[in-house]
Amino acid sequence: MIPFDLAEPTSLAAAVKLLDPDDATIRPIAGGTALMLMMKAGVFRPEKLISLRKIESKYSGVSVGADGLRIGAMTTLSALERSADVRKNAPVITRTLLTLSNIRVRNVATVGGALAHGDPHMDLPPVLMALGATLTVIGPKGERKLAVEDLFAGYYETVLEKNELIAEVHVPAQGTKKASYFKVTTGSADDWPALGVAAVIEGDGKAIKSARIVASAATDKATRLKSAEAVLNGKTVDDKLLREAGEAALQDCEFIADVRGSVPYKRELMKVYVRRAIREALGGGTH
Repeated sequence: MIPFDLAEPTSLAAAVKLLDPDDATIRPIAGGTALMLMMKAGVFRPEKLISLRKIESKYSGVSVGADGLRIGAMTTLSALERSADVRKNAPVITRTLLTLSNIRVRNVATVGGALAHGDPHMDLPPVLMALGATLTVIGPKGERKLAVEDLFAGYYETVLEKNELIAEVHVPAQGTKKASYFKVTTGSADDWPALGVAAVIEGDGKAIKSARIVASAATDKATRLKSAEAVLNGKTVDDKLLREAGEAALQDCEFIADVRGSVPYKRELMKVYVRRAIREALGGGTH
């Protein structure tokens, strides 16, 4: 790696001031699990990194209230995994983290960094999108709210400005909703997925009041499957309806081929695992 300067501000506001939207060689760094690999490979050559490790501690924890969970952007994935509040209020997040990379990565990688990186293969974005999570984003103009489903603009692209930072994630209270997440890999359980499908269902038995279905990894970005949701909402689930939902899911996706599978392969996976995710969520969401 080439030499670079490192700044260590002690507040999020100070970190924002150090970012220059017109200088692509200045970047923030949280856990650094992705950024450091890019630097070692020579893909990115920064002149200055703004470390977020010393900013206020309130951005590194989880709290719960009547309106749901609040997760600081600097919370590590392992801390999120171990949180009793997360396990009680959004257990699908806890289950998802068990096979999200390995414990060495989870000990360092942060929630905010995982979202801001914009990698379509990440497991957490589709789960948070399906749960209806929102972000608090801080920039020079102050604070703004952004739905996680509106964060991703394309392959490794987000709508964040170059001088904006994610401060917090809010996961609303789920009430009686049930959730599931299926990760399909062609390697080990903690490998990058060929497909990820998250489903959050509110219903009574097999009758669906509302559904939020999100896919990732097979697509150019984490994508809400609104066509599949429209098939399901207000209906009673049977095999025919599930097949229709699986077919409808294909309409909303821009599929990508990679080392984990071709586009035709991923399209078939999508049809199968959308059905499975819906069934799993209806059954109580143990996956």
